[in-house]
Amino acid sequence: MIISKHINQKQRRHINGPSAAVIRYDHEDDTPKVVAHGKGQVANQIIEIAKKNNIQMQEDPLLVENLLDMDLGDNIPPQLYTIMAEILLLIEEMEKNY
Repeated sequence: MIISKHINQKQRRHINGPSAAVIRYDHEDDTPKVVAHGKGQVANQIIEIAKKNNIQMQEDPLLVENLLDMDLGDNIPPQLYTIMAEILLLIEEMEKNY
């Protein structure tokens, strides 16, 4: 038997607090890696550090949930390459405009 449950992302975020994940992409290493992630207070600290250092952030709840399931230091799996490429291009474009 399969139980289906609709989850309201805003409600989940309100109950559990924010979630955040940090990826690092180094041109020498062709694969982005997960270097930090967390929920609640840890996520708040990640977000605060990013803001203080003017690091571009992108909200994508589905991607963050996938990244939270990964171990730190893991390479981003090929299934997430398309969305990662879109985010990296968006960030690159934002950096050019600033």
